[in-house]
Amino acid sequence: MFDQVLAIPYQKISLDNDINIMIKRLDLIHPHISGNKYFKLKYNLLAARQLGYNQLLSFGGAYSNHIFALAHAAHEYGFHSIGVIRGQELQHQNLNATLATAKNLGMQLDFISRQDYRLKHTPEFLQQLQQRYPDTYIIPEGGSNALAVQGCEEILTEYDRENFDVICCAVGTGGTISGLINRSSAQQHVIGFCALKGDFLTTEIQQWTTKNNWSIYSEETFGGYGKFNPELTDFIATIQQQYDVPLEPIYTGKAFYQLYKLIQDNYFPASTRILFIHTGGLQAFAASH
Repeated sequence: MFDQVLAIPYQKISLDNDINIMIKRLDLIHPHISGNKYFKLKYNLLAARQLGYNQLLSFGGAYSNHIFALAHAAHEYGFHSIGVIRGQELQHQNLNATLATAKNLGMQLDFISRQDYRLKHTPEFLQQLQQRYPDTYIIPEGGSNALAVQGCEEILTEYDRENFDVICCAVGTGGTISGLINRSSAQQHVIGFCALKGDFLTTEIQQWTTKNNWSIYSEETFGGYGKFNPELTDFIATIQQQYDVPLEPIYTGKAFYQLYKLIQDNYFPASTRILFIHTGGLQAFAASH
């Protein structure tokens, strides 16, 4: 699966003020393992296979794009999979489409309390998991680690490095943008638009790159992760109607909205060549409605 050469389509959007946006449609590369998740999982699954593991474990919320993609990737690539899911109360409810799909693909769902979930990155918690699930390859929440960053470096091609001034994407855990920064050329600027509140992202990204041609915008998160309002959903509907570009309000919709606002405020010089990375994630919003 991961050895195929991906043909990623581009889509051009022309705005009124002499700014063109080219969208790199990662959401179209695979019917289920789409967007940035394909790149974040690639080298993790290859490493797990090379190290002799046959079981994968990772973490996510009820509508996690990462859990959804991991379940499909594990199923396609011949791994057993375990999803540690935030929210112990969910095990007593009907599964939503995201979790039901993961379970149907063979993923074992392990629901834990939100309090315990906050400890998922600690050595003690990870050691307990490793004892409970021996011989299991553990992938962080959102898939972001050094191997994910390596995979995300492959999102940009030489064409992208030579033909765009600005590269933009939504930011959740920082792995995708770190890969883009590492692969970008010296004259390019990489902009990440936050999907959630908090100042931790700069520190996270600095762990994975030594370059400084990037910036993070968190001015408009619409109240935090997973939160949005009619202004954002109306904007998403307008973009869908005018340009036939599907967005969702968790990641890509917020990112494109913030980019659009910067353009309307004349933040970029005329004729700036902008590449917007569509990181997928459409399934989560569909599953919640």
